[in-house]
Amino acid sequence: MPLSPAGLNAPLRRLTSALLPVALLTLPLPALAAPDAAPADDELPVAEIQAFAEVFERIKRAYVEEVDDATLLRNAMRGMLSELDPHSTYLDAEDYQSLQESTQGEFGGVGIEVGKRDGQLTVITPIDDTPASRAGLEAQDVILRIDDTPTEGLSLQEAVDLMRGDPGTEIRLTIMRQGESAPREVSIEREIIRTESVKQELLAPGYGYLRISQFQTRTGQQVVEALETLREEGPLQGLVLDLRNNPGGVLQAAVEVADAFLDHGLIVYTEGRLPDSAMRFSAHRDTAAPEVPLVVLINGGSASAAEIVAGALQDQRRGVVMGTESFGKGSVQQIMPLGENEALKLTTARYFTPSGRSIQALGISPDVEVVRGRLEVAENTGLRVREADLEGHLAGNGESDERSELSARLRDDYQLGEALNLLKALNVLGERGTAVTEPPASSE
Repeated sequence: MPLSPAGLNAPLRRLTSALLPVALLTLPLPALAAPDAAPADDELPVAEIQAFAEVFERIKRAYVEEVDDATLLRNAMRGMLSELDPHSTYLDAEDYQSLQESTQGEFGGVGIEVGKRDGQLTVITPIDDTPASRAGLEAQDVILRIDDTPTEGLSLQEAVDLMRGDPGTEIRLTIMRQGESAPREVSIEREIIRTESVKQELLAPGYGYLRISQFQTRTGQQVVEALETLREEGPLQGLVLDLRNNPGGVLQAAVEVADAFLDHGLIVYTEGRLPDSAMRFSAHRDTAAPEVPLVVLINGGSASAAEIVAGALQDQRRGVVMGTESFGKGSVQQIMPLGENEALKLTTARYFTPSGRSIQALGISPDVEVVRGRLEVAENTGLRVREADLEGHLAGNGESDERSELSARLRDDYQLGEALNLLKALNVLGERGTAVTEPPASSE
């Protein structure tokens, strides 16, 4: 039987009280009595809610298998959000915890990187100064069991989930090590593991390399520390900032990273329907690397916060953006907790680069387009292979294994090699850019 439009029947009262308790507190009573009137923005569409309640009740009564109310309501929330945009979603307890761990870079675990090799769960490397490294786990160890659960047949994510847990709890790993005839069992107490989103190294004397894998809460601080570490090797003549395949992350972290290279000017601003979604972020005078020549590497996997950094440095003429066009995610999501263990991730604003560009569905276009590839010597070109390029060549007096490995890496990563060449050329020519100092008058 259809619901009466004259009032709210029992199923509708039960549904709306469970689904919209806050809205009902502020809903004007005349709106319930006059469903045919044009609803105001803050009024609930009674006819649509009645139809929703009827669908809810019919599923409860007639679906082939019994479905509990909580499952139906959570599915309804997921459905509402899935039709908005790809980044708005309902987060259950597990999803919410994973998001927090990802953005904070902290989780309860043992501190190992694992992967699947020949179908077996294998230790890639134990992280320094973690329970796993102190317990003596080594690269290439095969994990046969996690507590009492065999790892055979488990997906990589299922295995990771089993190894993570509350700090202070114990986990037993049964491992098989190469050269040993029998498995060994290792008991490890979980601790808070902090992941590093920034890595640094020298590509050549005076030329540094910063790789940011994602933007976490502590990424800005890690960038400053990485720059200090590079400077300990001597003055920096150039720097490659690698944002390739960086999916983004925390907006504030992107602002802090851009601020490390800018000493003035706008970094990013956001606009949305809510008053608190309109924000502007500018650089501070005190900065970590205001003068070092900079090349920023991006590609189609550089998204969101990575695009904020690349766009700010490009607009402010602080560095040369090199690579291929970025992903094009120009929206900002806000995390809205629902109770203690659930949350709503909702797109609430668009962000704009200092010059007023919205890169939503467009991306950042590089100043210098360089497609990823491997440098190969073509036949019949007259180019010759040097002794240092031959595999297994005798090392010279001034050549280290580390430098030899780096040379091979630069040949394998054509974009990185071209970035280093550009930095050297900029130093030879003595070219420097001037920053954009005036923010746009309006984004409209």
